[in-house]
Amino acid sequence: MPKAESLPNITADDVAAQAGVSRWTVNRAFKKDASISPKTREKVMTAAQSLGYVPDLSAAALASTRSNLVALLIDDFANPHKLVMLEKLTRALRSRGWDTLLVNTLDSDDAAPALLNASQRRVDATILIGIQFDDEVLNAAHDARRFKKLIIFARTSKNPNTISIAVDDEAATREIAQYVIRKGYQRPLYMAGPRTVSAHLLRKETFAREWKDRFDREPECIAADRYDPDLAASIAHDALKDRTAAELPDIIVCENDALALGVIDTIRHRLGLRVPQDIAVLGFDDVPQAAGHNYRLTTYRQPLTEMSNYLVDVLESQDDAVHDRKFLGRLVPRDSA
Repeated sequence: MPKAESLPNITADDVAAQAGVSRWTVNRAFKKDASISPKTREKVMTAAQSLGYVPDLSAAALASTRSNLVALLIDDFANPHKLVMLEKLTRALRSRGWDTLLVNTLDSDDAAPALLNASQRRVDATILIGIQFDDEVLNAAHDARRFKKLIIFARTSKNPNTISIAVDDEAATREIAQYVIRKGYQRPLYMAGPRTVSAHLLRKETFAREWKDRFDREPECIAADRYDPDLAASIAHDALKDRTAAELPDIIVCENDALALGVIDTIRHRLGLRVPQDIAVLGFDDVPQAAGHNYRLTTYRQPLTEMSNYLVDVLESQDDAVHDRKFLGRLVPRDSA
């Protein structure tokens, strides 16, 4: 069998010769912020495309202080909102010339090794989307000076060694509480998710405070240790199965949509009740399933596109004193509450 011909090794010099420019002009044309006229850049890109030239990004990174690569550590894939966040964030990154190294942190014991693994790559920043990063892990990473920027995305962090980009949980939950009060519900049950120290959601505490301020009593609360619809369904069933109609909550406010979807399934299919006529349900995040015919979930939509674009602004900022930022979303009323 005859050997297949190998493709020629096209270099920047070949592109430069075809475009009639210097090799250094070719290199600048492939750098996002380089000073080069649009006409010259177009000439270089046309020559590169015709020759099939692809720049060696690893070599370019070695010659630069920036790799344009970020490590993205994510967990809890049972929560459908994680996939939405991942899509929005990677879209914003790619549109502005950033690539991602995706690391799935499998469980709480895997968080520290995953962070160490990411730190051994030549990345400009590490982005954490998850619940398994405690202060001990974050502080160890900072003390080792392994990351230029350590960003917590979609959770509020008080750790001084991180940058936190998140929705304003307190403002959002106040809006949710006021909606519940306006609609006339009297017996709310709040379903919370996992509690963490370094990256904490303030939704349960805020709802409880708003309810107590209004009615001088604490709302009932239950919790799941994962944002998993099946787990939420089981916990809600166990909490409600032996109650009389008068003892049931008239609304279940959930810390996120993953919990809310499981709660709705249990109300309808295991308890034989109606949503919202017997028990209303309210969520947080506005995952794609929330708008579907099966759920029609009233929920709070996070502004993920705006949050993602700001994260890229942070990556590209030359200011070392970049501050945390909180964003406002909006309540999306549907049929469930």
